[in-house]
Amino acid sequence: MNLLRKRRRETREKVKLRLVTAPAPRVASPAASEHPPLVDDDALWGDSRTYMNIGPSHPAMHGAFRVAAKMNGEIIENSYSEFGFTHRGKEKLGEQRTYHQWIVYTDRLNYCSALINNVTYAMAVERLLGLELPERCIWLRMICCELSRVIDHLICIGISAVDSGAFSFFLYGFHQREEAYTLIEKLCGARLTTSYTRIGGLMNDAPPGWEAGLLDWVVRTRAAVKEMDQLLTKNRIWRGRTTGVGVFTRKQCLEYSFSGPNARAAGVDVDLRRDQPTMFYRDLSFEVPLGRNGDAYDRYLVRVEEIRQSLRILEECARRIRPGPIWCEDKRVRIPEKERVFNSMEAMIHHFMFFMYGFKVPPGEAYTSFEAANGELGFYIVSKGETKAHRLRVRGPSFWHYQGLDPMIRGQFLADFVVSFGSLNVIAGEIDR
Repeated sequence: MNLLRKRRRETREKVKLRLVTAPAPRVASPAASEHPPLVDDDALWGDSRTYMNIGPSHPAMHGAFRVAAKMNGEIIENSYSEFGFTHRGKEKLGEQRTYHQWIVYTDRLNYCSALINNVTYAMAVERLLGLELPERCIWLRMICCELSRVIDHLICIGISAVDSGAFSFFLYGFHQREEAYTLIEKLCGARLTTSYTRIGGLMNDAPPGWEAGLLDWVVRTRAAVKEMDQLLTKNRIWRGRTTGVGVFTRKQCLEYSFSGPNARAAGVDVDLRRDQPTMFYRDLSFEVPLGRNGDAYDRYLVRVEEIRQSLRILEECARRIRPGPIWCEDKRVRIPEKERVFNSMEAMIHHFMFFMYGFKVPPGEAYTSFEAANGELGFYIVSKGETKAHRLRVRGPSFWHYQGLDPMIRGQFLADFVVSFGSLNVIAGEIDR
């Protein structure tokens, strides 16, 4: 054993001597070589900086994103955020599909709150057509939007907590989220990608007793949110992981066109439901929560309070909704009932023409925006009087939030990057359009 240890020690000494006395490698200049070296030895061994690819396939990325980070130890000195891994050409498809056919593509924007996408797109086309909707249709659309907002916030703060190690918190919210999907399933038969709205109406009316079930869910969710609040809000570990992390000031939010909870966490007092009221929001009483510091903790607090406010809106909508039609009486967009289609030649022809060729929209252009779960969601449509849009563009809030990720994480620890990115709730479908 002593002889073996002696030989190992002699071998280590020889290796050290070889490293010290070895001449520096000769590196040809770029001008003299067709392929210059990729890495400078002096920079590699004389500096602690290195490059790290975070994503595009990584659990902490919340989608197919890639962040190329320049690391100095555990500190992110610089970074470059890249997207485009799930680009599907939604906007160009909107110019190749009829207005009715493109509804299914709106589900795939922010798939955590698909109903909001459905409603906002339908409002954009209805604005060009000049349609007036019945009251019950509008109330149901508002319920769908606020239900989706609660779902979106629950998944955002739940996954952010999982990223930081608070797994129990995630389970509380996920249970209420699944119950909300059951309510949505009773409306349209789908849970995630809903395609519930129609131009001028809705796919189906709410079944009997659905509003009562919604009120029961509101009561249970309010109790669950209270318990989640007690579990996490004053937790020392959670506050230590989120306070002062991912700070984005009010000035930066305005420069990068932030909107929604991410902007309100920095004190930007803008909510389109209040400031640009659509549907019946002007008749409801709700508050807009604001933060001050613009960090991950304030973004969490704003979303928790917005869940409470959305539950308040849902409760008021469910009590004020009344029976009535869910379609406007406009033959251009009204889909004939199945009973008429099966028993009337004229209705069958109307049904065939509608789904094969669509309906024509008067020439013009319109931009319609709404306060989605992550911020301002907008649809810009240019019509030339045909059954398809001449131009269609989508303003997804996550596109702008992702641009602010690089300045937000610069100078942070690598572990804090996960918290910062999760608190922004960037959805890949809103970016790669």
